[in-house]
Amino acid sequence: MPYLIASDLPGAPAGARFRAALARPGILQLPRAHNGMAALQARAAGFQALYLSGAAMTASMGLPDLGIITVDEVAFFIRQIARASGLPVLVDGDTGYGEAPNVMHMVRVFEEAGAGAVHLEDQLLPKKCGHLNDKRLAAPADMVAKVAAAARARRDLVVIARTDAAASEGIEGAVARAKLYVEAGADAIFPEALTSVDMFREVRARLPGVKLLANMTEFGRTPALTAEAFQELGYDMVIWPVSSLRVANRAQERLYAAIARDGSPAAMIPQMQTRAERYDLIGLNAFEALDASIAQSVLPA
Repeated sequence: MPYLIASDLPGAPAGARFRAALARPGILQLPRAHNGMAALQARAAGFQALYLSGAAMTASMGLPDLGIITVDEVAFFIRQIARASGLPVLVDGDTGYGEAPNVMHMVRVFEEAGAGAVHLEDQLLPKKCGHLNDKRLAAPADMVAKVAAAARARRDLVVIARTDAAASEGIEGAVARAKLYVEAGADAIFPEALTSVDMFREVRARLPGVKLLANMTEFGRTPALTAEAFQELGYDMVIWPVSSLRVANRAQERLYAAIARDGSPAAMIPQMQTRAERYDLIGLNAFEALDASIAQSVLPA
């Protein structure tokens, strides 16, 4: 049943619930949910928290991941995912949408929309996917100011600092930056686009006691590892940022091809979510029960 009408609405702030999930034994697994329906499906599969990826968000809008969407556009996605699932959401905050005051505004808006955590990156605009080439980095002091601003503005939000420095400055540079970001108030570090197990192991060894997030994106520079493997390497969180959108996009592509070819979606029906399954997931009957004037829907025979 959607949390919108459930009797057990979350009482604690999303940030506190994200911290609690992170404190539980084992690595915190954060699949990306690209809309409210995906969030409901992820919750039904047993996940305790979700991830909202900027790359997948912009792709779902038909845009490239270059930091060109706004705080309010992201907040729209946060609200529907948090409201539908009741789960704490880690949100991709890109570069913070500007300088320190903009970062503070972002934190307030995201937290009010229902985010439990946010990550900021140390790239310059126009930013790029972390697994692409020629990323331009902000000066460490500038990123430190943004992290400090985020930490100052938040009430309960978990602040994660992402560094893209490994590609251009090596592990030495990435670790040096990470230490500065932790000192500025980051609750965790996201070392992006590490290209080997040894790199993940070295970052872990050189940042003792720091919470670490791993990014497991398909078709990227990071070797394919399981959540269990990342846990054994000492990582505390793992995200799958675009997986749900990639699967959904491929399914839609096949559907449109079938309709164009056959004049009918009939060939795709075995792969479709049924009407009954959709109504059950979104809680149609529970919504109808709120208002006695709405007759309970009966599925077509």
